[in-house]
Amino acid sequence: MRPLARRCYRPLPLLSGKDSQMANTNSRGNTPSSTVCVIGPQTAVRGALSGQEDLVIEGRVEGSVSLAGHLVVAQSGEVEADLEIESIAVLGQVRGDIVASRSITIEKGAQVSGNVRAPRVIIHDGAHFDGAVEMEVDLPDELRKAAR
Repeated sequence: MRPLARRCYRPLPLLSGKDSQMANTNSRGNTPSSTVCVIGPQTAVRGALSGQEDLVIEGRVEGSVSLAGHLVVAQSGEVEADLEIESIAVLGQVRGDIVASRSITIEKGAQVSGNVRAPRVIIHDGAHFDGAVEMEVDLPDELRKAAR
């Protein structure tokens, strides 16, 4: 395993196609104003990873991730960890539970094995998902009364 090589960019590094689009958009749909860090395709990280910045994983991460920003798992990215983040876009592989305070998006071609919990969960056609979805959503009064 190679030592952690941290690359931080402002603006975001050159990524191809959908990786670039997803990494350039944070959970609120805006271009991030903070620094975006990248774990490169030839880098593997094992242990607890935490931070306040947006992060793009192109390499491999094992352990746990706690992030107060937006996480992108690029097509080449492999994550075997429990994730506690603000929002995530998965284009690669994730094995572990994902808890997001805003949203979870699993793109076409992505593979996720684990339970996911967020107020908003999007699983696109062509994505592979093996797990349970838990969403806490405030129902309109009419639906809440009908459910009782």
